[in-house]
Amino acid sequence: MAYQIITDGSCDLGVEAAQQAGVQVVPFYVTFDGQTYRKEIEEISVRTFYQEMVDNPDKFPKSSLPSVQDYVEAFTPYAKEGKDIICLCITTKFSGSYNSAKTAADLLLEEYPDIRIQVVDTTMDTVLQGLLVLETVGMQRDGLSFEETLEKIEQIKPSGRILFTVGNYEYLIHGGRIGKVMGTAASTLGIKPLIMLKEGEIFPTGIVRNRKKGMKRLIEQTKEHFEKTGESPDDYQIVVGYGYHYEEAEEFRNQLLASLKTYSDYKKIDIFQIGATIGVHTGPHPLGLGLLKKYDR
Repeated sequence: MAYQIITDGSCDLGVEAAQQAGVQVVPFYVTFDGQTYRKEIEEISVRTFYQEMVDNPDKFPKSSLPSVQDYVEAFTPYAKEGKDIICLCITTKFSGSYNSAKTAADLLLEEYPDIRIQVVDTTMDTVLQGLLVLETVGMQRDGLSFEETLEKIEQIKPSGRILFTVGNYEYLIHGGRIGKVMGTAASTLGIKPLIMLKEGEIFPTGIVRNRKKGMKRLIEQTKEHFEKTGESPDDYQIVVGYGYHYEEAEEFRNQLLASLKTYSDYKKIDIFQIGATIGVHTGPHPLGLGLLKKYDR
C-alpha cells in the first residue's frame, strides 16, 4: 500500500522542493505583534519575514505550532483514500508539533481504523529535518515498505548534526534557547557563538570574534567530526542553511566544498533558506550546515 509523507514547516524545504518531492508541509505560524498570527510561506513569505526583522531589530517575533485541527485537515484526504501516512515532525525538545500530529492521528484512526499513521519525532529541525524528509522520499521511491522506511529513519536519525552560527545572542535569549548569563556576557564582548544541534538539543561548541572566523571554524568542525567518527562525507547528505544573505551562504558553501574535496569526493552542496519557524530563535543571520547519513540502500 502506498504511503504519504507529511512534515511540518520546520523542514525548510521551500514550496518547490516539497512539491517536487510529493511531500505535504503543515506550516507553523509567526507573529510580530503577539496578536496576528500568519501561516509561514502561505501567508507570509520567508523573505518578508527576514526583511521585517532586519528593518525592526528591536522586534522579536514569535512562532506558534500547527494545531491538532491543522493536522486533521492535512491527514484526512489521504485517510479517505485509504493511504498510510508517515509524518515527520520537528524535535519535541523545541516544539509541541509532534503532540498535535499525534493527537490528530489518534482522532483519524478512530474513523479510519484500516490505515496506519506513524508520527515521528525527527529529533531535528530546519535544514537537517529537510534532509531527513528527502531521504525518506528516496526510500519510498526505492520501493521500501512502510515498516522498512520507519526502520531506516530510526537508523539514520542519530547521525544528524547541524553546525551553525548566528549574528548575535539576542534572539536566542528571547527564545529561551540559551542562558541569560552567557547571553549577557557575549553581548558585552561582541563575540559570535558557534552551536551544534544533535539528537534534538543544542550545545555551544565555541565562540569566535567575527563572522569570517565563525565560517572558518564551522568548516574545521565538520572535518573534525568526520575524523572523529572515521566516516566519509561521501556517505552523507550535506546542505548549507542561511537566513537573510544568500551571497554569504554561497561563499560559505564554496569554502566548505573546497575543504571537503581535500578529504572526500564530495561534488555538490545545496543551499536551503532557514524558515521563519527557526528564524524567530536565531534572528535574521543564521548560517551553517546540516549533515545526515544517507540510508543504506
